[in-house]
Amino acid sequence: MLLGRGETATSIDQVTESETKPVPGAAAGAEGTASTAEEASRLTLASLVPRRLTRPSASRAEMGTLIRELATVIEAGLPLMQGLRTVRRQCSSRAMASILDHLINRVESGAPLYQAAAEYGPPFDDLIIGMLRAADASGEMSEILHQLADLLDRSLELRRELLGATLYPMILAVLVLMSVIILVTVLVPRLIEPLAGELTMPMPTRILLAVAAFISSYWFYCVAAIVLLWIGWQAWIRLPANRLRTDSFMLRIPVLGRLLRDVAVARFTRTLGTLIAAGIPILDALRVTRDTLGNAALKHEIDTVRESVTAGKSLADPLERSGLFPPLLIQVVNLGERSGRLESMLLHAAGAFDRQVTSSIKLFTKAFPPLLIMIMAGLAGFVLAAILLPLLELQSMIS
Repeated sequence: MLLGRGETATSIDQVTESETKPVPGAAAGAEGTASTAEEASRLTLASLVPRRLTRPSASRAEMGTLIRELATVIEAGLPLMQGLRTVRRQCSSRAMASILDHLINRVESGAPLYQAAAEYGPPFDDLIIGMLRAADASGEMSEILHQLADLLDRSLELRRELLGATLYPMILAVLVLMSVIILVTVLVPRLIEPLAGELTMPMPTRILLAVAAFISSYWFYCVAAIVLLWIGWQAWIRLPANRLRTDSFMLRIPVLGRLLRDVAVARFTRTLGTLIAAGIPILDALRVTRDTLGNAALKHEIDTVRESVTAGKSLADPLERSGLFPPLLIQVVNLGERSGRLESMLLHAAGAFDRQVTSSIKLFTKAFPPLLIMIMAGLAGFVLAAILLPLLELQSMIS
């Protein structure tokens, strides 16, 4: 076990049987001692839970910077402990200082770096802990930490691209909703209600007036209903079967589904290639990669892939049967398995999938705003018709 951890024992002493026996005179109090130890254990566990929940966390960008700095100082030839202390002296964030203090304390006590990270909890997820474990086992600490930093940076860059792609459409959608609410509740009643006794209102006008009257009278109930619907939706979507149906439907939406699939495939390819290149077994790499996809349908297929690989079958066949992964990925996995260079081919293909994500984001940003504009034009046309039709009918009656 020590050799597997890359450690060398300088002294090994055998514990004799006499040293493991209880102290004379302590037999009578053995029961009390056991209960005291059990109580101390419970107190320790009880004190660890709230402390773990209240520990400061860090963003993905901060974690990428931390790991990059640690990889740089280790690459420069510093031991792990000295490297952690060097990064700690340069740290200005309170949260990162707390994280580094914990890592230094645990590593100084003899715990591996990945164990210290796992004990801290968030922001150390399965991906980071798995890569730290691989770095500790392989002895290539700086190289694998650089790979992990690259993976975190690319994940952060992808999130920023998605945010930039959806920011303008979401602002446009909010403006459309606010415009409709103002037209229905303020403008239409003031223009149309004075004419209600003079003529028979057209159907669009009657619908709009009814909606305006309902919102004006029961706006509080409308807000409460929206809140309850949101809470109910969140409770419904937490069920695994419902989440699976929803995510499967999202993947079938023409433009949005392609974007979601391309993002998940790019993340899957780069993460899996990085983990395998770091020396993590394929089953553990698939488990870690599964949790980074963000789509229940794709996660379900990865579970099927893991079962197939556990049974000794190929990785490419269940990916192809799922119908959710692109042919290029299946071909890359198939060739990588046959040639024994799966990790290198996955990392090479990750660049192509990243370019595909960029293309899908551009397509989404070009297709979604016109769709919102069409919806806004339809709502505005309906409101305009509800206003103009009674005015035109009144003009015809006067003439």
